[in-house]
Amino acid sequence: MSTSNSKAGNAGASKKSATIRVREQIMWNRLIAVVEEQAVTLVRTAFCTSVREAGDLSAGVFDAHGRMIAQAVTGTPGHVNSMAESVGHFVAKFEGKLVPGDVLVTNDPWMGTGHLHDITMVTPVFRNPKGSAQPRLIGFFASTAHVVDIGGRGFGPDAGEVYEEGLCVPLMKFHKGGEVNEDLIEILRSNVRERDQVIGDFHSLVACNDTGRRRLESMMDEFGLDDLQELAEFIFEHSERATRERLAALPAGRHAYEMRVDGYEQPIDLHVSVQAKDGTMYADFDGTSGPSKYGINVPLTYTKAYACYALKCALAPEIPNNWASLKPFEITAPEGCILNALRPAPVAVRHVLGHLIPDVVLGALQTYKPDLIPAEGASALWNLQMRFTGVRPDTNQARHEMLIFNTGGSGARPASDGLSATAFPSGVHTMSSEVTESIGPIIVWRKELRPDSGGAGQWRGGLGQHIEIGAHDGYHFTLNAMFDRVAFPARGHEGGGNGAAGAVGMDDGTVMKAKGTQLISEGKRLVLDLPGGGGYGAPTARPATLVQRDVRDGYISEAQARQDYPHAFD
Repeated sequence: MSTSNSKAGNAGASKKSATIRVREQIMWNRLIAVVEEQAVTLVRTAFCTSVREAGDLSAGVFDAHGRMIAQAVTGTPGHVNSMAESVGHFVAKFEGKLVPGDVLVTNDPWMGTGHLHDITMVTPVFRNPKGSAQPRLIGFFASTAHVVDIGGRGFGPDAGEVYEEGLCVPLMKFHKGGEVNEDLIEILRSNVRERDQVIGDFHSLVACNDTGRRRLESMMDEFGLDDLQELAEFIFEHSERATRERLAALPAGRHAYEMRVDGYEQPIDLHVSVQAKDGTMYADFDGTSGPSKYGINVPLTYTKAYACYALKCALAPEIPNNWASLKPFEITAPEGCILNALRPAPVAVRHVLGHLIPDVVLGALQTYKPDLIPAEGASALWNLQMRFTGVRPDTNQARHEMLIFNTGGSGARPASDGLSATAFPSGVHTMSSEVTESIGPIIVWRKELRPDSGGAGQWRGGLGQHIEIGAHDGYHFTLNAMFDRVAFPARGHEGGGNGAAGAVGMDDGTVMKAKGTQLISEGKRLVLDLPGGGGYGAPTARPATLVQRDVRDGYISEAQARQDYPHAFD
């Protein structure tokens, strides 16, 4: 072959290769649209407000080996990243045993997302290759949602074993060849308080996966695909290579961080050390406290989910989240510590410590990314799980189970203030007061930003909230408290001040416990002061104009401002 012909051939091959890459990139983007529609279907059909209003869910598409190809933007890192691991358990158990119309389900904390209240639904996808009448398994759609009740003690930290926390559904079939497993429905109906909501949410999960399946089939028809494997390998190859390149560029060395938090019966110490080596990032939680007697323990799957989230946000944020981009992160914790709890440890409110994991991991990354890492924030959601019960003859048959999400302030960043009343790292929305009051005998008397709660600094921490809640006349309610940052507030970085600690009480001045089941009598109000985020940098470096703006806007009282920023009043 002549030199000119060789060059022409190389140019033609290069052009063809580029065309293939563009085509596969388009299909990759289409997959994101497919799973986002899958997630939106769940939001629109869900019965539980935590899904419908707050977006406490995940959705994704997986290859035939159970490896996550793409995830929906809608959802939480704890659900998404733990679901990425859980589908593999289904594949291992049901290999060779699936037929079209099957739908699989579990809420096993160690096989799913860390506690019994999250339902993971997995739908196999079958397709007939050209020239074949025999359907072949080509992938899976999976979704997860938090249900309002799963029996047992209810959503709270008081149980001594996971068996007390509710009904555990092992990996099993919810649909068998297109037929609903009525035996499972009856078991659910007999074990949960909010039957219609819970069973409705099971069906919503099925519907959302089916939306994904139908949209995927349309996409594959359009692009003439028999299966997903070639596209999956393209995505995995590029994602893993890009992630490992980022990690390989990091300087050598091991970096550690530790944080003390409230715990339940005693404070908990969270320790982590991180090290980048040969394109892999290692995070080890050796030194973390042992398990609790109560339900704040965290299965390793949930620890991995939020540790990977923090690492990926800091080190490779632009790379899509999938099996391959998560693969370079190796997360370990000593067996039996509070972040690697073993069955049958109680784990119902594993999110309380789980949501604090990113603060610990990000703290260890300060040396790697000094211009990026924020101060500590409130982090853990202040979930309100409440049971309203009638106490008068005209109301004593009424029962209402309710779940509400609330958020404190995030930590200040190296170049900007923290965000107020923002759910980092979970990413869920706060339910509106109007929606909350429409679903039960509850009155939200106050819900406002909490002045003086953000830590002082060159950049101020985000504000928490002040919330007052009561019941309608004729009702009292029990609160399953699951709050943190009450004894140990969020710490500032680089000379920034701590955020304000949280507080739990009643309107008569009674101080309540931050964790555990407690009664709010008829006519009394629950009063919550949510914690603020830590500040960043020395307060003396904060411009006087920003201090005066905060005072004018009511974020800081003048008295507090004069104490924290005296230079602004010279």
